Amino acid sequence: MNKIAKRVIETSGGPADGTLDRFRGCLLGGAVGDALGAPVEFLSRAEILEQYGPAGVAGYAPAYGGLGRITDDTQMTLFTAEGLLQGWQSGCEDGSGSLVQATRRAYLNWLQTQEADAAPAPVLDAVPVASRLLQQGELYSRRGPGETCLASLRAARASDAPVENDRKGCGGLMRVAPAGLFFWRPLQACSPRPAFRLAAELAGLTHGHPTGQLAAGVLAVLVLSLVDGMRLPQALAIAKQILASQPGHEETLRAIEHAECLARSPIRRPEAIAALGEGWLAEEALAIAVYCALVSQAFEEGVVLAVNHDGDSDSTGAITGQLLGALHGVEAIPPQWLEPLELRALISETADQLHGYWSKSSDEAPRPVATAP
Repeated sequence: MNKIAKRVIETSGGPADGTLDRFRGCLLGGAVGDALGAPVEFLSRAEILEQYGPAGVAGYAPAYGGLGRITDDTQMTLFTAEGLLQGWQSGCEDGSGSLVQATRRAYLNWLQTQEADAAPAPVLDAVPVASRLLQQGELYSRRGPGETCLASLRAARASDAPVENDRKGCGGLMRVAPAGLFFWRPLQACSPRPAFRLAAELAGLTHGHPTGQLAAGVLAVLVLSLVDGMRLPQALAIAKQILASQPGHEETLRAIEHAECLARSPIRRPEAIAALGEGWLAEEALAIAVYCALVSQAFEEGVVLAVNHDGDSDSTGAITGQLLGALHGVEAIPPQWLEPLELRALISETADQLHGYWSKSSDEAPRPVATAP
């Protein structure tokens, strides 16, 4: 067992203790934060306070034709999970490359939903399609998809060549929490380094800048460590140790350490978040989410803080929700946010699938292995 993986097990409260609850908390919490931030994504903090009052957004407001509606952040998170599960089900055993290619195909399916007017009508006695998500009519809706994601995937549809851009927007980061969940193992050492590498490679399918990829790797390690029972400061220490070994890590590490420093300082929270950026860039969104999770005692407090700022409120809300949901579990999410959440049952079922697939015996379950970065 490598030193970092050993530390994950030894400092956790027990790898199987409440883990399913935290898996559900991670994906549902991310969707809740996404939906909470959706109506204010393009508003400044001043505009948010003017429109919603001095407390800002503290509950669902209308967006995309309803309350509790998710955006592209949660859509792509679901397709990430489906790609990883399909990669496992196909029996890939030769490293993260197979998982990346399976998820690349899943992202192309997501692209199909963004370019179609509606889901295709079901045909009786038809051969089952490879993607269950393509049968979900609610996903055939454009919810502010990132132009980098769209352009990169359109290019990927025509060529297997690596992405050729220098983008580091948060679109590669906000969708990779399932990579952290994927590498959790019941009663076994967790694998933070392979989770880091897988998430970085998934982000790299659309975002070519190292920061956009490394920030995604950090998020996967945090999610993996938190669902295994670790506290956030310890999870950050492990993630930063892995990050510091990567070329081009300086920008991402600096942003995380800035968030940690501000969390220990007496500076007012809105000013602290403003100092971290607006969240459009990967390192900014990660830093804002880390800060909000560190200073908050409860899920509700953290995600409300994460969406009431200048900038990319749905993404910072989603990432903060993923972290706090992985930390506290689904029971920490207010019922009034869970009940109207769009695709709640599908999101919960996806979390269950990610949690349960390793429960099969070693003779039945192929075991993807990613080389440590």
